[in-house]
Amino acid sequence: MSDKESDKLGRVLALVLRHAPEKFDVEMDINGWVDVNALCDGIKAQRRDFERWLKPWHFEAVAITEEKGRYEVEGQRIRATYGHSIEIEIDLPTDDIPDSLFYPVDPDEVEDIIKLGIKGGDRRHVHLSKSVSKAHEAGRVRINSPSIVEVDAIRAIADGIDIYRAGKLVFLTEGVPPQYLFKVSSDDPDLIEVLEKLEEEE
Repeated sequence: MSDKESDKLGRVLALVLRHAPEKFDVEMDINGWVDVNALCDGIKAQRRDFERWLKPWHFEAVAITEEKGRYEVEGQRIRATYGHSIEIEIDLPTDDIPDSLFYPVDPDEVEDIIKLGIKGGDRRHVHLSKSVSKAHEAGRVRINSPSIVEVDAIRAIADGIDIYRAGKLVFLTEGVPPQYLFKVSSDDPDLIEVLEKLEEEE
């Protein structure tokens, strides 16, 4: 499988496993798992450009090489670990959660977020990052210069809020009430390092 084919398959997997399994005639269980053989057949039936080369083992290859851990393979089944717009029940691990997590927001919305909390929005879950730099990187996908909010994860978990490990870099929760949120100072060393690096790249 070439890099181009791998990228193309990754985009199709995102569609099937996060948003629309029914478009590929694939049955998904309540935890987001689908059978790899049925998935292979479903993709081939809908996308002719996959018809000649796609095999079930290609899904595991994508899952293993995808640096963010977006997909998980277990035996003869595969699922997306986060990013769902469809209703599933999360059964991801809840151990080894960092004491603090971070969330990117539009600078104009920081004060409202601090007062009202973080909610899932279009996604089923809030996506948190384990560092300021990762949150900033995630935020720049939709916000030109995001501000960063810190989540007191250790206290939130102690008070009964579930936070899950999803993939290698992302943590999920259904929402974060305002009492666990703090604005990251603009003179935070980690944030300064991120901004300096971005300026160098531009």
